[in-house]
Amino acid sequence: MVTGEAYFRELVDGTRRSPADRILFAFLRLCAIPYAVVMVVRAYLYRAGILASHRLPRPVVSVGNIVVGGTGKTPMTAWIASYLMGKGKRVAVLTRGYGGRLEGEVAVVADGTRRLLEPADAGDEPCLLADSLPGLIVVMGSDRFRAGTLAMTRFNPDIFILDDGFQHLKLKRDLDVVLLDGTNPRGNSLTFPAGLLREPFGAVGRASLVVFTRSDGRTPPGLPLPAGMPVCHAVHRLTGFTTTGGGALRPFDGLRGRRGLAFAGIANPAAFFDALEAEGLTLAATLAFPDHSVYGDEECAALARLRRGCGADYLITTAKDGVKFGSAVPADIPFYIACLEMAFHDEAPLRAALDNLL
Repeated sequence: MVTGEAYFRELVDGTRRSPADRILFAFLRLCAIPYAVVMVVRAYLYRAGILASHRLPRPVVSVGNIVVGGTGKTPMTAWIASYLMGKGKRVAVLTRGYGGRLEGEVAVVADGTRRLLEPADAGDEPCLLADSLPGLIVVMGSDRFRAGTLAMTRFNPDIFILDDGFQHLKLKRDLDVVLLDGTNPRGNSLTFPAGLLREPFGAVGRASLVVFTRSDGRTPPGLPLPAGMPVCHAVHRLTGFTTTGGGALRPFDGLRGRRGLAFAGIANPAAFFDALEAEGLTLAATLAFPDHSVYGDEECAALARLRRGCGADYLITTAKDGVKFGSAVPADIPFYIACLEMAFHDEAPLRAALDNLL
């Protein structure tokens, strides 16, 4: 069964071509025109100071994108936080808390010593960041200035990272890092709801630095990037697997020769499944859930049916999905978490930009 999210992606990338699909897409293209105009005007109003934008008393690094979907914002945020913490800095991540029960509220997810909220409350990505980087402060809130003010009052960080912040213009930033998928940086070149662009592509000109993810090390041709824009290239790389709750990172060699059931509720689950197979894993079946899925009784029942039907020897999922299971993992089959990191072809421009802030 095709989910609404999957149908939308197939519609905007041209996979669906029935007469009804074509009529719907034509209507969405008309709707995209006023949406694009609103986003351009909105950016101008912030730039002109007509809409208020607030500044925190510490440097702010924004990590965001311009295309809806998985360009790797969470692993990039983790990489930047790890780099800054390695410099001895006290780092606070400001995040929206998308998908959690407390979304919209200002709350401390992690205080630098322990995680205080569960994924059901704060969303999967803030909890994953907190678990991945001991010592990291994570504060959630739809108003990131209020979240940052709370973080300043309670923790006095040296620097902030604004997670998924490119369009959050209410908060001023000192470094704007924009991620573009090196395999498809512009989507279908149309804004929502006829495409995957959050705003017209020319908005990339606001960025301080662009990182092409899933990149072969070369900048895709034909992109209207400003002259002199610093550019980095990176890839998402699986590094091994662990069990839920952490433990030592193990190489994928230990799973070769066994049949796995891979599942994921992320923006691009197919890329995750392909990466597992590229590591030599044999997947008996795969199951894609909508992005930010909550694994309740219905989802777990679907997994149980599929694993019985395909005869899988183990389950494997992403760290973003695994954090939502906690200790409540299936007891009758091994359950593994695939670990992902951002690896650069050329990280020097990003390091130089971060060092300049410090």
